[in-house]
Amino acid sequence: MMRIRLELPPFIFDIHSSVGFVEQNIHNMYPDDLFINPSRPADYFVGVEKANGLRKFIRPQASFSFDAIEPFKTLPLNHAYASLEWGINYVVANQSLQYVILHSGIVAKGDNAVLLPGPPGSGKSTMTAYLSGRQGWRLLSDEMALILPETLKVQPFVRPICLKNNSVDLVKRWYPEAKFSTVARNTHKGDVVHLCPADSSWQQRDELASVKAIVFPRYDERIDLEITELNQNQGFMQLAQNAVNLNLHGQQGFNTLVSLIENCAVFEVVYNNVEAVKTFLEQDVL
Repeated sequence: MMRIRLELPPFIFDIHSSVGFVEQNIHNMYPDDLFINPSRPADYFVGVEKANGLRKFIRPQASFSFDAIEPFKTLPLNHAYASLEWGINYVVANQSLQYVILHSGIVAKGDNAVLLPGPPGSGKSTMTAYLSGRQGWRLLSDEMALILPETLKVQPFVRPICLKNNSVDLVKRWYPEAKFSTVARNTHKGDVVHLCPADSSWQQRDELASVKAIVFPRYDERIDLEITELNQNQGFMQLAQNAVNLNLHGQQGFNTLVSLIENCAVFEVVYNNVEAVKTFLEQDVL
């Protein structure tokens, strides 16, 4: 049985698991200095365990738990590590009410951050992986932006980047020396692999950034680059659709989104060339 305490700013997680490759992946994906003394208090207690009963022997499965509650159905055993990462997202999205949370990738160049909101399949994780692997850019999150209410400030929540299907081979070609997790095959998202962020992202994991631009990406293999600047109404409606806990923040949450829209350039970008998007961001946005 593995039990570790992992500091993932701004949170500390107590993680337990009886699945051997989960521990191997955690040590492969996270730097050694994030493993801390178990005497330090944890914010959240999570784990992935092998399912009991007949499923232990026939089509083995695993289950994610949070505070001894299992919020999801059991999944095939080979999904266990991916399930842990998804479960951590679930816990933060539902428990961390001190932030206005957006379903979005977010990267920064220096202290200037770019939000990349989008639904599954939009290419936001692939774009996040590409940008944060380049010199001068850092990852804040590939999945959720933690915005300090009524500000433009975002708290980094650096974690492995979730890649799916064709994007896995693409990112491996870009960054052959990077660290990748084992494959979770045939998940509800397809074949899934997690990518360890670059060292620079881990080193700056405590450094807040200010959102300067909001870019809604959409991958289309037929289009090299098509950029549309959105007005404030269009930007607000799209951003609100990606808000995770807006209703819980009431007026404060509404004010936060309004502040983002009023103070940031907002674009919709359709692309098949990530380098062209990077050039656009560096030359015309930041």
